[in-house]
Amino acid sequence: MKKPAAPEQVSEHLPLISNRFVYTATALVAFLALLSVAINVGGRRLGAELALAGHSDSTQDFLVTIGQDRLRLAANTLRFEAQRRDGPAERADLYLLWPEMSGYRSELRARFDDVTQSGGLIFVQLSQSTMSRDMSGRVEPIYSHLFEGPAETGRYGLILHRLKSDAGYGNEVLLTAPRPGGPDFAVRCVLPADGTPASSGDCQRDIHVGRDLSVLYRFSSGLLSDWEAIDDAVRSYITARIDSEAHLPSGFSKIPEKSARNDSL
Repeated sequence: MKKPAAPEQVSEHLPLISNRFVYTATALVAFLALLSVAINVGGRRLGAELALAGHSDSTQDFLVTIGQDRLRLAANTLRFEAQRRDGPAERADLYLLWPEMSGYRSELRARFDDVTQSGGLIFVQLSQSTMSRDMSGRVEPIYSHLFEGPAETGRYGLILHRLKSDAGYGNEVLLTAPRPGGPDFAVRCVLPADGTPASSGDCQRDIHVGRDLSVLYRFSSGLLSDWEAIDDAVRSYITARIDSEAHLPSGFSKIPEKSARNDSL
């Protein structure tokens, strides 16, 4: 009868590394390689998104319906990612470089992100009109009853009207200017104190454009010297983007028009 091999003899014939260990190590190496590729690709993508910081440099147009108006708005002019889509919307928020009247571009990022340069931006909010009069139309029936003290001659052909402290406007003043062939220009501003820099949106004005569109735009009081050019540019820019001949595609519906309107302050 053959004697069983001694433990020392058996161990001499076993492989130093088992097949199971080889398979496990190979799988681990493959996994780490795939993980490295994923991190590299994902990191680049995340880095690009972080670099944009919510901006978009895409010039793709979106067809946006607000009330009775339909507009073609470029992605790089829309401030918020959630608004970069086709279809009905309650409002759209834009930002435009002044005087270029163009949207975000990566090479001009500092003008959008640097607070010391953001005074060269115009912020525009589009919504369905809820008032029968725009700011110019509200001067005589509403604002004039809130004036306190005599009108003051301002710079750039503007007339400054101070508002009553209990009118609810804080430190705002109303600036007006006559415009031949049309209603007076009107804009509300919080003018900075002497030696204090103007903020990027301390003046605001609203106008009516299209069928039923209210266009509220804000800009820095540091740009008041360009008030007439800015007003004309904003009106022209939005008017040019109204798609008056487009038909609503199936599945889209207009937001119901307001049944009643109020002239608020």
